[in-house]
Parts: sequence; C-alpha cells; structure tokens
Amino acid sequence: MRAHRHTAGGPFAAAGRPVAPGSPADRTAPGAGITRLPGPRHSRTPPAPRVAGAWARLMRRLGYRRYGAQGGDFGSGISRALALIAPDEVVALHVNGGTTYPSATEDDPTLTERERARVRRMNEFMGEAGGYLAIQSTRPQTLAYGLTDSPVGQLGWIIDKFRDMTDLAKELPHEAIDRDVLLTHATLYWLTATAGSSAALYYEDARSWGEQRRSEVPLAVAQFTVQDIALRRDEEKLNNLVRWTDHDRGGHFAAMEAPDLLLQDIREFFADYGA
Repeated sequence: MRAHRHTAGGPFAAAGRPVAPGSPADRTAPGAGITRLPGPRHSRTPPAPRVAGAWARLMRRLGYRRYGAQGGDFGSGISRALALIAPDEVVALHVNGGTTYPSATEDDPTLTERERARVRRMNEFMGEAGGYLAIQSTRPQTLAYGLTDSPVGQLGWIIDKFRDMTDLAKELPHEAIDRDVLLTHATLYWLTATAGSSAALYYEDARSWGEQRRSEVPLAVAQFTVQDIALRRDEEKLNNLVRWTDHDRGGHFAAMEAPDLLLQDIREFFADYGA
C-alpha cells in the first residue's frame, strides 16, 4: 500500500514530532541523514535502484563508508536496493511495512491468525481503495492536471489515502494524525505542483517489476497493525531477516501515527550495528 513519496529519514522528520537522532535535541543516537526522494525522470533504470544509486554516491561524497538505512513505503524498496548496490557499505537495514507483498492466499492453512488478517486486509484494500494505484501507474499526468489545478482536489486525494492507510481503530484521518500535519502535506504538494512527479514514480515502478535478488545485509522489519501486510516468510526468502516486530498501534504511516514505537524499534536495532 503506497500513497505518496516518503522521505528516507521519514521516521525522524515526519510531522516534526520525533526528534531526529543526532540532532541538537537528541544526544542518544548516532548521526542521521534525512533526505527527500527526488522526483522521477525518464530513464531505463527502475526508480528504486536509480534513487538508491544517488544515495550511495551522496554518502560516499559526504565521507561515510559504513552506515545504516531506514525506510517505509517506497523507502523500504529503495533502502533494500541500496543494500544490493552497496552491500559493503550498508551495515544494516530497518524498514517499516516490509519489502514484499503477501504470496499466500487467505485460506492458506499455514498462516497464523495475524498473517491471515494481513492477507485479508490486503484483499479488502485492493478491492475498495486500490484505484489510485491503477491510475497513478497508468495515467499519472492526466490525474496531475486536476490535482495541480485544484487545492481542494489535491487535499481530497491525499486525505483519502490517509483515511485508507492509517490505524483501523481510528475512524477519521485526523484522529490518527494531527490535522495540521495532514494539511501541511497537502499544501506542500499543491504549492510545489508535484502531483505529477510524485505519481510518475508509480508509473515507472509498474514497468520495472521483475525477479528480485536476495539481499544478505541484516534486515529488521517493524509491522504496525494489519495495515502493514508483509509476511515474515516472504521477507525471509529475499532478505537476511534478523528482527521482526509486530506493533498493535499505528498503521502504514508509522512515523506520524506511532513515532515513539518506531523510533524505539530503530534505536534498539541499530544499537547492535556500529556504522
């Protein structure tokens, strides 16, 4: 479930709630880089490896030879691509939401009840709310004209995604995420006219699906309720999974919904890896 571009350091930066590790306000964690995903451009290279390659070059220019990466949503796949591109530099990965989609069906007898609920939620979501994926993956520019022309249209488009992907225990989006934060997100997209460039990332990604290589870089996955749908078995097939945590609060936007849980999970994991 992917709604919009995430920041590489989203958990540290989103909503201004969590304190960035390494910032003047936090002396308990190593330095952290917070970067936004660049807008897509026409290229034969799939978007995740292309963005990951830019990050790897950036870290080298900054003088870092060993570092960890964290991401959610598109950031999960990009972080994983970074580990494949620079396995000798990326000491470990932490993602919220996982890097895979469920391979099992809901009636698979080997599923746990939690896993079954996740597969069920994926099916419900795609049936009820997956239309945005279809249009952003096929006609992103057509959609962009309307969203760029109308601030109300942009607001409605984004808030609808927050409604579908936040904690199901919350009835309305602003009960899960502060209202000002929601308005800020919509405002940034509209003022910068980036509805088209952000949606184009889906267009490019849809044309780059293929068999994935296994990553041997240690990976931690944090799952927030059934809104995160990845299954442990799928992650273990493609990754060197060393930590799996299930949280009973939050949703797809963990950095804004449950920043305390996410930051604790990140800190505990990277404490074992001196980058």
